[in-house]
Amino acid sequence: MIDESDAHTEAPELDGRRAIITGGTTGIGRAIAVLLASYGVRVFVCGRTPEHLDDALQRIGEVGEGDGINVDLSVAEDVDRFFEAADAFLGGIDIAVINAAVPAAALADSGESETRYQLDTDLTAYLICAQEAARRMESGSDILFIGSMSAVSRKPGSSIYIAAKAGIEGFVPAFRKELAEEDIKVGLIDPGFTGADFQYPEFPPEKQKELIGKHQMLRAEDIAVAAHFMLTQPRRTAVSLIRVETRLEHP
Repeated sequence: MIDESDAHTEAPELDGRRAIITGGTTGIGRAIAVLLASYGVRVFVCGRTPEHLDDALQRIGEVGEGDGINVDLSVAEDVDRFFEAADAFLGGIDIAVINAAVPAAALADSGESETRYQLDTDLTAYLICAQEAARRMESGSDILFIGSMSAVSRKPGSSIYIAAKAGIEGFVPAFRKELAEEDIKVGLIDPGFTGADFQYPEFPPEKQKELIGKHQMLRAEDIAVAAHFMLTQPRRTAVSLIRVETRLEHP
């Protein structure tokens, strides 16, 4: 007879786990926060805009439990403020989703201060937030980085952003090996062309809806499903990289 109890791999429970999500008030971060909350994860998010934070917390509250704070992660003091607030609300961190990023233009079109701000947000803050999260984690924890297919496609016009995402692409495998013996798993999700306010003003809401309908743009929720998959694998399994792309290319 077939042993049906051995037909599927073990799926760890998410209920009761505690997660921080940077950039969790809009787009991909918000979608991940809402999905995890619906599975019983207590979430703590951050974002730069009060109205986006209010909107995200309202939606999270409809399906689960969460809180958050407005910060600018390019500022060291704000990173400290975020983790102090997360500690107070969660009492510990089991999951960290490192996601907050800003659009970045071509290097030739940017001033020095703009370039430093973009790199501080899209690269330095990623590493510092991961470092702070790892210091608080115990065995059985997970760190997920949200990268970008831009690190692979390397199209012109956003070279600063590509530099940051390519840096993350190189950093994550080494960081994963550094934490492996501590049973802290590290994974990277590279989204392709995804609908979010990140894409404004070139792709306004109606245009995004049209492209999603044509299967030429992803929804943020598609990336959230990938995050859920990473977090529900056995501890022996390291799903180190997921690339989520549209089935069809956008024009």
